[in-house]
Amino acid sequence: MTEKELSEKLADMYFNAMKGEAVSMIHLFGIKYAEEIRNYSIKEIIEMSGLNPSYGTEVSKGMKLAKYVKPLI
Repeated sequence: MTEKELSEKLADMYFNAMKGEAVSMIHLFGIKYAEEIRNYSIKEIIEMSGLNPSYGTEVSKGMKLAKYVKPLI
C-alpha cells in the first residue's frame, strides 16, 4: 500500500467514525496497517490525511498494540 493510500484510509476511518469514536479509529488504523505504515513516515501519512499532526502519537499507539491484538473488522 502506498503512503497516499494509507493517508486516504486514515482520513476515511477518522472522518466517517461514529460520534465519540474518531480517536479509536486512529488506533484501529495503526493496528490494522502497522506493517504497511512502518515503510513510511507517520508524520507524512498524517499530513496527507488532513488530520492534526498530534495524532501521530495515536497512530504509534495503535502500531504498538498490533502485536497484541487482531482487529475483528
